[in-house]
Amino acid sequence: MENKKILLGVTGGIAAYKAAILVRLLVKAGAQVQIIMTEFAKKFITPLTLATLSKRPILVQFFDVENGNWNSHVDLGLWADAMIIAPATANTIAKMANGVADNLLVTTYLSARCPVFIAPAMDLDMYQHFSTQKNIETLKKYGNIFIEPETGELASGLIGKGRMAEPEQIVAILNDFFDAKKPLVNKKIVVTAGPTYEYIDSVRFIGNFSSGKMGYAIAESLAEKGAEVVLISGPTHLQCKSKNIQRVDVVTAEDMYLCAIEYFTSSDVCIMSAAVADFKPKERFLQKIKQKSMTLELVETQDIAKKLGEMKTEKQLLIGFALETHNEVENAMAKIKKKNFDFIVLNSLNDEGAGFHVDTNKVSIIDKFGTKTDFPLKSKMEVAKDIVEKLIEIL
Repeated sequence: MENKKILLGVTGGIAAYKAAILVRLLVKAGAQVQIIMTEFAKKFITPLTLATLSKRPILVQFFDVENGNWNSHVDLGLWADAMIIAPATANTIAKMANGVADNLLVTTYLSARCPVFIAPAMDLDMYQHFSTQKNIETLKKYGNIFIEPETGELASGLIGKGRMAEPEQIVAILNDFFDAKKPLVNKKIVVTAGPTYEYIDSVRFIGNFSSGKMGYAIAESLAEKGAEVVLISGPTHLQCKSKNIQRVDVVTAEDMYLCAIEYFTSSDVCIMSAAVADFKPKERFLQKIKQKSMTLELVETQDIAKKLGEMKTEKQLLIGFALETHNEVENAMAKIKKKNFDFIVLNSLNDEGAGFHVDTNKVSIIDKFGTKTDFPLKSKMEVAKDIVEKLIEIL
């Protein structure tokens, strides 16, 4: 729902009080909410209440009688990502089904090019009446999406079907609708990020300057597109924002190696943006070393990318990173072949504004066929979006 533009139509029924809760939930979810009320709706809930919650003026008439300001139903219909009428009375449903454009709400509905959701609310006999059911079927044929009313005690004291769906349910349906339109829904993607620390003793380690910013930006961008993301993160102070990201904290290259293998087997894609140490001390001392000088013998760490490249099936994609200081393209192409990458993201420490600890990056994407695409210096979040768009293109 983040930054989605929602038109909320509120009509004149007792369930209009639920509109306040609905607006609060939509705004809390990050949506922009513009409310259109009918004249009768104002009898059940005040425009001031809804304006306060939505942080936007409430629209009722075609124009403001005080200053002549025109409320364009055409502009409203073009603005919205979705329109929802909640509650929708039998009267408004009849007008919508038959094109009776005698108020701003129905006129805007007739101009809307976005999906329209309708949450009926009325007494059970009105809901069951042949004419209401006929109007509902007509609106369904037009492509409108109905949110079924619930069965329970009604304002009349009768018990039956006609209660407007609860606001939480309406928001969940909208969420599911927008999620289903995202290109990476049902895709499981592993992202490695940050540095690894290889212990020398209890207080010292071999590490690098990776902040993890690039990997975290990729994880957020993937989640925004609907993916289920496992973020295997080396030591960093960064935090995940999306609920679609499962963060797994590791410290050493060995830790990351074991986690990457575990999660890769059930994933569709792995993006390896972590700066994994190539070497580690052959011996790790359990206590702080007191010598004034020392010689460290280093051994190679596990090659995570190579191992995943060997494991990769035809249905999986593997994406790598290359940080180079010379012969950038040649080294990157060699890495694609050696690690069995589908494409690689190349960035050079020779480019100003790229690399560790900064919020920007300048990259090239090279695929396994040798096609190279260069991008200008951008924020790491924008670079992440470029990488994710390349992934979507391949998928």
